[in-house]
Amino acid sequence: MLPALWVAKTGLAAQDTNLTTISNNLANVSTTGFKRDRAEFQDLLYQIKRQPGAQSTQDSELPSGLQLGTGVRIVGTQKNFTAGSLQTTEQPLDMAINGRGFFQILQPDGTTAYTRDGTFHLDSNGQIVTASGFALEPAIVVPADADTFTVGQDGTVSVTVPGNAAAQIIGNLQTADFINPAGLQAQGGNLFLETASSGAPQIGTPGLNGFGTTMQNTLETSNVSTVEEMVNMITTQRAYEMNSKVISTADQMLSFVTQNL
Repeated sequence: MLPALWVAKTGLAAQDTNLTTISNNLANVSTTGFKRDRAEFQDLLYQIKRQPGAQSTQDSELPSGLQLGTGVRIVGTQKNFTAGSLQTTEQPLDMAINGRGFFQILQPDGTTAYTRDGTFHLDSNGQIVTASGFALEPAIVVPADADTFTVGQDGTVSVTVPGNAAAQIIGNLQTADFINPAGLQAQGGNLFLETASSGAPQIGTPGLNGFGTTMQNTLETSNVSTVEEMVNMITTQRAYEMNSKVISTADQMLSFVTQNL
């Protein structure tokens, strides 16, 4: 069989995976805090027919060799953690991080997850939770009789209650940062998990030591560029078509041999 058939097959498989990555980006173009993925390609092993630099005679060497590639594969996908646009809302529980950092979320199993999605709500106890009901960490409970709810740029959370015009501090938000955010494991539900690649979380106060500030009545939109993804989809489609053409050409060559020999 022609090796080109198998090489082109790896190209089709790689472009199919690339299209899956692009389609996931486009599907999440309206997801709050979503970070786009980028597929990373890697060529496969080479068959070395003639070694570059080998001696052709006692006093001369080959300037180039004969190396036949065996195809391509997707070696990984990388999250792009560039900031999305900040959108102003009228909801006091909507928050965004302007800069580096993640909100800390306590999961039901007791582990901590991390998110850039600041769409928060109150549960029946007045505790700030995510849309899935997971508690914000450190826990903040808003009094039932609170008139106003304010989050400062340094994460200070304060409320006012009837009969007392002075603001009362009820908690302080702390955000987490990682030396390698791209190494975080995407769990779904806008949550990320710590891995050995991401490094241990560094907990700090918003606005200090390189941490981004917290912004109330604001949400961070997805960082997906629809124009860029559409262009990537077009190039992926053409690459898929070219690999399909290689298979068609190899089939025609084999057909010619079987019919004429």
